[in-house]
Amino acid sequence: MWAGLGLLLSLCLLPGGGAEIQNCQEPPEWQIGEESPMLNARGSVTVVALLQWCRFFCCWLGTCDKLEDLRVKLENEGLVNVSYIVVNHQGTQSQRKFHLLKESVSDYITVYQQDEQQADVWTTLNGNKDDFLIYDRCGRLVYHLGLPYSFLSFQYVEESIKIAYCENKCGNCSYTVFSYLILFCKDASKCFFSKCPVELRTDTIHCC
Repeated sequence: MWAGLGLLLSLCLLPGGGAEIQNCQEPPEWQIGEESPMLNARGSVTVVALLQWCRFFCCWLGTCDKLEDLRVKLENEGLVNVSYIVVNHQGTQSQRKFHLLKESVSDYITVYQQDEQQADVWTTLNGNKDDFLIYDRCGRLVYHLGLPYSFLSFQYVEESIKIAYCENKCGNCSYTVFSYLILFCKDASKCFFSKCPVELRTDTIHCC
């Protein structure tokens, strides 16, 4: 089932279509101050969101609130040991609104303020506003989703996290703890998600 979904995402998330699947590469080195967030996240599936506070909502359509909702939903479903990282835009206006960005999520989501004197993380990651980058437990990039696929009103981000969690798309990883997979992935394979979009309904994907 997950293999079928992976193929579907491969077809949907092509360059020029708002998202791109990378070749399971480790991310280029980036730092916030003296901290290297990706090194600290080894051993967990890591979700990196490139967000900034906008005039009416955090990013577009209240992305920060929805990200917190998604974190809670996945945790309640059994996805443990998933790290969530938000990297604020480096611009001056975004830095002034950093506190609003940070206040919009719980302490379980780490929000980083970029240093103007350091290399821009968004540029280093070849990312844009509202991009989501999903890494496996060994720090290899599984999916890089951009608009419109990164809208959390859709379920591409959620299902990409589940694929990174349950499948070894980039090969074996020594950090994988199979007790996590047994708890979640066995049950998840029986059912895709509660509201399955029409374009994802196939003979091999069953929606609850």
